[in-house]
Amino acid sequence: MNSSDSQHTPEIERLGFLLHNIPRLMRKRFEGHGNPHGLSVAQWRLLSWILKGHGATQARLAELLEIEPISVSRLLDRMEEGGWVERRQGVEDRRVRMVVATAKACEAHKEIKKLVGQIYQEALAGIDERQRVALIAALEKMAENLSDGEAPCGSHEKVQEEVVSK
Repeated sequence: MNSSDSQHTPEIERLGFLLHNIPRLMRKRFEGHGNPHGLSVAQWRLLSWILKGHGATQARLAELLEIEPISVSRLLDRMEEGGWVERRQGVEDRRVRMVVATAKACEAHKEIKKLVGQIYQEALAGIDERQRVALIAALEKMAENLSDGEAPCGSHEKVQEEVVSK
């Protein structure tokens, strides 16, 4: 038996399914709670990235969301019409269009963070603090192992504090 066979356990076989299914279930729960602001999950994801980075270019948003730039453009068109985002000329390079969140988006984001916190609580029910910290650490290590030198998404300390404190 070679080393790859010894690491191929039933638990490891379930890993891909779990890593795909849990976010799907969380999105479904999010949608099930209703969306008082009328934004789709895709629009909320886009808005979250904008708020995390205090603005971003459309190209960067497409990269982060792993969707085509034209799809980001369409999402942004609808969000701009709704007063959620603005496109502004870049400060350093006027050819660059930065997408920034409006005050309306910032206020709504605070409400949505509460809902997301409730969903995290549901997902983490029955998992003690030590297990939560270990879960986050393991997921961070997996992201690091697969990042190929890309900067990690978000601060691990902040994510850890958010999960543990909820």
